[in-house]
Amino acid sequence: MATEFTGGGDPGRSIALLWGVAGAGRRGPKPRHSVEEVVQAAIALADAEGLPALSMRRVAETLGVSPMSLYTYVPSKAELVDLMLDRVAAEDEEADLPGAGWRPKLEHLARQGWARAQRHPWISQVGVHRPPLGPNVLARVERTLQAIDGLGLSELEMDLLTSLISDYVRGSVRAALEAREVELHSGLTDEQWWALNEELLKGLVEPTRYPTTVRVGEAYKAAKENGPDQVRSFEFGLQRVLDGIEVFIDRRRANAA
Repeated sequence: MATEFTGGGDPGRSIALLWGVAGAGRRGPKPRHSVEEVVQAAIALADAEGLPALSMRRVAETLGVSPMSLYTYVPSKAELVDLMLDRVAAEDEEADLPGAGWRPKLEHLARQGWARAQRHPWISQVGVHRPPLGPNVLARVERTLQAIDGLGLSELEMDLLTSLISDYVRGSVRAALEAREVELHSGLTDEQWWALNEELLKGLVEPTRYPTTVRVGEAYKAAKENGPDQVRSFEFGLQRVLDGIEVFIDRRRANAA
């Protein structure tokens, strides 16, 4: 579940900070640091310790300023989270997407989203139903919509399809990060966990009652794999989602013809 939500701060202050409007967040004497330095410090803290560790006080300590003085840069944690998400969205900025056709473009953007979340795991803990309306987030939205523009889809259908891709990536990221976290918390690798439970389940899991489950488990053992590989699962699911989109696009084109 999300521990923070975007779009929860003061809209006027958030937009001003996201777009660099002159004077945004400024009160009193000239600050020692820039808003960008505050945001980068917050990102580094969240990367290292997770989103629950992020607070205005901790960011202030990192920068060597008092907690109260931090509010001369950013009015609250809510606006800070919006700024953090918009900044990391700029890491993959590029003018042109590779490949010909819509599918390679969507593949590329989805993989960028996956890789970005691996670099910044805290992203998956932020609810983005009301996304930060900053230049970098909107640039990613624009590139994704452009990838499927001109295919005979309505604007609403284009938005629904890009949301489908985004939702799939977020779900896959959460599953991968949960797999990573459970190993850290339990102190057991997946291989150790499965071996332990396999021994305990001997004689309890009857092949006649769970024939398909047993067969799949035996297939993993025969392949000498401990369980689903997260990257492989992501790539497999991405292709199936794109297959579905392709069928939808072809159907719309056929109807139009």
